[in-house]
Parts: sequence; C-alpha cells; structure tokens
Amino acid sequence: MKSRSILLSILIAGTMILAACSGSAQPAAQAAGAAQAATAPAAQATETAKEQTSSPIMQSDVVGSLQGTLESIYQQVGPSVVNITVQKTTTGVRVTPFGNIPDQSQSQVEEALGSGFVWDTEGHIVTNNHVIDGADTVTVKFADGTTASAKVVAADRNSDLAVIQVDPSNLKLSPVTMGDSTQVKVGQLAIAIGNPFGLAGTQTVGFISALDRSLPVDSTNSSSQASYTIPDIIQTDAAINPGNSGGVLVNDQGEVIGVTSAIESTTNSHAGIGFVIPSSIVEKVVPALIKQGAYEYPWLGLSGLSLTPDLAKEMNLDSNQQGVLVETVTSGGPSDKAGLRGSDKQVTISGSQVAVGGDVIVSINKEPVNVFDDLVGYLLGSTKVGDKVTLGILRDGKEMQLEATLQVRPSETATASATEQAQASTGAAYLGIQGVTMTGDIASAMNLSTDLKGVLVEQVQQGSPADQAGIQGSYKPAIINGETVLIGGDVVTAIDGKAVETMETLRSAIQEMKPGQQITLSLLRGGEKLSVAVTLEASPMQ
Repeated sequence: MKSRSILLSILIAGTMILAACSGSAQPAAQAAGAAQAATAPAAQATETAKEQTSSPIMQSDVVGSLQGTLESIYQQVGPSVVNITVQKTTTGVRVTPFGNIPDQSQSQVEEALGSGFVWDTEGHIVTNNHVIDGADTVTVKFADGTTASAKVVAADRNSDLAVIQVDPSNLKLSPVTMGDSTQVKVGQLAIAIGNPFGLAGTQTVGFISALDRSLPVDSTNSSSQASYTIPDIIQTDAAINPGNSGGVLVNDQGEVIGVTSAIESTTNSHAGIGFVIPSSIVEKVVPALIKQGAYEYPWLGLSGLSLTPDLAKEMNLDSNQQGVLVETVTSGGPSDKAGLRGSDKQVTISGSQVAVGGDVIVSINKEPVNVFDDLVGYLLGSTKVGDKVTLGILRDGKEMQLEATLQVRPSETATASATEQAQASTGAAYLGIQGVTMTGDIASAMNLSTDLKGVLVEQVQQGSPADQAGIQGSYKPAIINGETVLIGGDVVTAIDGKAVETMETLRSAIQEMKPGQQITLSLLRGGEKLSVAVTLEASPMQ
C-alpha cells in the first residue's frame, strides 16, 4: 500500500500487536569536547586534539561514556514502562442478498499488545488511544513480572492518548519524569523503550531527526479524511515497531519527551521514520483526562489551507506571501462571530478545484502564521477555551485585525451532524457507503488483478440508496501491510460509464448530482462484472 503515517497494528495468529516511536541526547559529543579542552600547549592544540581523537584509548572513553549513559537510562526508566494486553471482540458479518448483516455467531476475540508508562503512584498509566480503543479487558504487566487488570479512565482520540488505571495496592509503582519537548533539537540522542513485537522491555537508540511534524487523527483510516491533526510531532529514526505504541521516548537525562505513536512505512515495520506525541501535549491532556475525563480543545471554527504561490496568485497577492487561506467558517463559531470570511469562489489549480477569495490569516496574537500547522500548534500550545485571540489577516490584500473568543471544540458527533445537516439544506445527494480506494495489495487479497482501479465498498448504511439497491459491503478480515482490513465487498469501477479510480472521484461525482437522480454503478462482485441502478436520495438529516 502507499506509504503513509500509520498507527501500527498487526494481527498474528489471532493476536493484534500495536506499535510506536522514540527519543534524544549526545554524551559522545560532550565527551569529545571535554577531551579537546584538555589539550596542553596552545601552539600544539590542533595536533594534540587530532592525536587524541584518533587514539584507541580516547575512542574507548567515548564509547564507554555513551554506554554508561544508556545503561543508566534503562535502569532509571525501564521499571516505569509496562506491557499492555487488550482483548477485543469483533462481530462477524453474514452476507445476504439484501446486504451485510452483523452475525454474533461469527464473533471472535482478538488479543492486542501495546506499551504504556506509569504516570503516578495512584495507579494511572498512560498509553495510546488506539491501543485500548474498543477494549473489553485490559491487563498490565510490569517490568518485575507483576500483572494487574486495569480499567480505562478516559481516552482522547484527538491526541491519541489514553489513561488506564490499576489498583496501586501491593504494587511498586515508578512514575516517569517528564521532560520539556519544546527544548528538543534535531540531532539530539533519542531513546525509545517499549514492547515491539511483544518483546518486553526493549530499548532502541537513534536521534531526533525532525520537529514540528503533524499527524492526522485516525491516520490508519484510509477511508476517511481526518478532521484534525496533532501538531508539534517529534520525528525520530530510533527503531520503532508494532508493539511500541504507548511507550516512551526519552532524552539523555531519562526524561520523557514524548509518547511513541506511529511510523511512516510501506511494510508496517521500522523504516527510520517514527512519530512521537510531544510531552508538551501529554502534560496538557493527561491531567485533564484524569480529573475531568476529557480535554477541552480551544477552537476557532474554521477550515483552511496553507497558502501556496499558485493560491497567492489567484488571490492577487505576492507569490511569496505566506499564511492560511480560510476556506470555510463554521456558522456561530468564534471565527464567524469575529467576522472572518471564508472563500467564495472556485478556481482550477493543477487540475483540481480549489476555493479561494477568503481571508488570509498571517498572525495570531502577533505570532507569525506561515502554514496551517502554525495555527493549530499555537492554539493547542498557547491558548485555552475562553481566551481572546487577535488574528492578523489579509482581506483583499489589505491588513486587518480581528478578535475572536475561543470556544470548546465540538465533539465529532456534533460536527458530523452539522455537516450532514448542511448537506441536506443544500439538497446534496448521498449514496450511503463507506469505501476505500483499491490498491494492489487489497486486490491481491481479493484474488483480483493488481492493476484494478476502483473503490472497495467497506460498509453500507442501512436504509440508504446503496442498501436499497443491494450493494454489498465487506465482511472478511485480512491483514494487509500489518493492518486489519475488511475485504470481499463490491468494487465500484464506474458511475454512469465514467471510470471511478479513487474514493475521492466517487465522492466528487455524487456531490455533483441531485436527490432523485438515478445512476448506474459498474461493480465487480466476486470477480464478476455487473451493473446496478441506484436512485440517489437527500441526506436523511433534517
């Protein structure tokens, strides 16, 4: 499958293993600097330094210093890192001529493994949301071999963090020491400790390879567009594999600078690029999960995209202008109340339709906003619900300032309902399927040609036009690049004779149609071609 950021999950003989990322420091450089400082006569300083650097004794001292640091870190942090075993029940699906029906008789229990770390002496343990999501039971195993059952205290999908709790009685709990991720620099040593492939207490070493990355929420869900992103993500090349998820990334002082969460890989295993949720976010979200059961995200109520030279040209701005072009403004939200304007016209850039004409945000509270992640990062790192922020904007090329009062970010359910209601109010048509763009790996798993283009139907909404037309969703779990994917459903290859190659193509085609319009979908079902007539309807939300 195409390389992308993935929250690692592997299903092996009925066991799902979940994964993560890693940490930072540079004692070797410090040791080398100290050796050079010890050179004697000034006239011979350079020559002496060269001799010492190449000396086997000097090299041995450097290696010994680094090894000592790593050994000390493992002894300090290792007892705080735990293994997490999760049991989840998956519901089977029975295929009928009228669509897929949940079948409890085909349900099975899957076991998942991940990592976590002790937060306090009250039994709170931090891990990733995707490790415990949907768990029926959670069991924690400590470094000394002790096991304890745990309950889920709270989870936050938008930061991929969760808190579970064990009974602290008769347990020797060693809370971690948190570090300051805002002080992390590229090139510093990074140490990850976790449970890769179920191998308890594994420590790997690398470097901080990049900062200020962003990680889409639910980046494993290829069938949907993430509404939000996690900002200020730390990137590392320390080895991270399935099972590391929820483990720690620490610096050369043994301080936790982040929680390992995802990797970039085509094989679902270490490829040198791992992503870590920074401690600056962990220290905001975790205490709120423990005390209130949720974290309230400050929200502006807009969608936007980073300005590019092509966008700037369409907006009659300098091609070097940076900022965030406002695409839409949520009705009644902070941006709407502040008077911010969204884009009002469509243009074609590189063959794609793009909305332009809205305000361009160039600063927030006098801090520059060059790209969209700057705005997201500032809101999460420097504001809270109820704060007033001053937005510096460009409107029709003129500078302005608007003041907005931040509100609580709406829940995903509320956001989805608002979107569906907006579609209904504009008379948008809907088909009623959830699908994923076909890939060679998916096609191979379905015994189809790896060159097949189209959309695999994953789920069919009950009572929808697709359901009424008898379109069938997927029902058979398969492991593809380490991810559990449902396959076996219909594959949409064309709509009214026009080829459908991606989910985006299908979605765009449906959006251009009207409720009541009849369309013909070309499908592959079990390898056989067929055509199905579907009468589109308006969104069921009123």
